[in-house]
Amino acid sequence: MIVLTQLLLRYLVLQKILNQNQVQLELGNALFGIMILSTVLIAAAGYIINDYFDVKTDLINHPDTVVVDKIIRRRWAIILHITFTLAGIVLGIYAALKTGYLRLAIFHFAAAILLWFYSTHLKRKLLVGNIVVSLLTAAVAFMPFVFEMGVMQKTHPGFIVENSLLILSAFKITFIFSLFAFITSMAREIIKDIEDFNGDKATGGQTMPIVWGIRTSKFNAFFMLIITALLLLFVVYNTIKAHRIVFSINNVYVFATLILPLVLLAFYTIKADSSAQFKRASLMLKLIMLMGLCYSFIFYYT
Repeated sequence: MIVLTQLLLRYLVLQKILNQNQVQLELGNALFGIMILSTVLIAAAGYIINDYFDVKTDLINHPDTVVVDKIIRRRWAIILHITFTLAGIVLGIYAALKTGYLRLAIFHFAAAILLWFYSTHLKRKLLVGNIVVSLLTAAVAFMPFVFEMGVMQKTHPGFIVENSLLILSAFKITFIFSLFAFITSMAREIIKDIEDFNGDKATGGQTMPIVWGIRTSKFNAFFMLIITALLLLFVVYNTIKAHRIVFSINNVYVFATLILPLVLLAFYTIKADSSAQFKRASLMLKLIMLMGLCYSFIFYYT
């Protein structure tokens, strides 16, 4: 999903906006590939350390999918985590240096640090862990834009000032993708916390379902999904208002693959009452997130 997100947002969304303004992508494909690899390695390290600290919880919630201590020894899990993290940070620094803005490496440092503290402390805290994961998910969508603009400014000094409308347009579209990723990730994290209620409670977790109750958590997830659907409906309304066309490919896609499924999933989540149903809801939301990402094809070709 990380690779797909960054590839599609660069080669479909950013490229179309730049081409419409007679501007070409400046960040080299090899350097962009290094940026993606860095992001993936840091994310993989985050998954490993999360599994490392979550063995007891996972043995209760997902005993069939536990890897650490069953397939991989704990020592090797730590070695892999350190190796992936260091490799990801080094590649991130290299990519930032090549763009001419070392401070861009803050994305990679911040992600690595947050993922460590998420696994050790934040995951079990009320809302904090959910917000961290959602922010990191949203940041993945923003990285192609930030790196591309950095290279543009370095290659053509004054580019940002001279092309403010172009940058604003690219920023707005990227922000919509990031906001969609943030809200849906928050909803999915809450649903996953409900699914993992038993294991989290047994190991001292303080997640939303444990502190506020499952019923309140379901309503929070419900409202997040409905709010996302309403925001997308607002986007469709603005598109209709601008182009005076109701049944365009753009509008039909957004309504059929995003708005309607989000509303249906919201009501399914409210009615769900078993771990299996919440797991199904989580997978359904992941599919909706994928469909939201695939909207970039509609954006590019229409």
